[in-house]
Amino acid sequence: MAGRNGELHAAVQAQGLDPTGPPGGLYASEIFQDDHGQATVFVPAEGPVRPIGRVEPLLIPAAELAVITHHGPLADVDLTYGELGAHTIRHEISVAGPLREYYLRAAHNSSDPSQWTTEIGWPIFRAEHDQ
Repeated sequence: MAGRNGELHAAVQAQGLDPTGPPGGLYASEIFQDDHGQATVFVPAEGPVRPIGRVEPLLIPAAELAVITHHGPLADVDLTYGELGAHTIRHEISVAGPLREYYLRAAHNSSDPSQWTTEIGWPIFRAEHDQ
């Protein structure tokens, strides 16, 4: 993953693009269930993006998400995912769609994994309540 992230950040810098938010990723649920599936990493940026290598422009669609913050290395991020998944299932708000991660503080900011902060988003819908 370090190689593709380096390539992505280098492409953004080489094109003189200004990041408009933290880098992130979209991950198909099959990655967590079957150990393989679609994964897309991105850096939100302002301006036109030219394809370079594996980097290409992509519009990340809006989504309604339940969000939790994971502090520390990604080695135990599965525990945080488990908490969030259990919450969405318990409240019957989980819907199909890619899971999201936003790397608020990661390897590109700090070489100390204990300082990393990852925001995890799980696709949901809002339950309508009787009035």
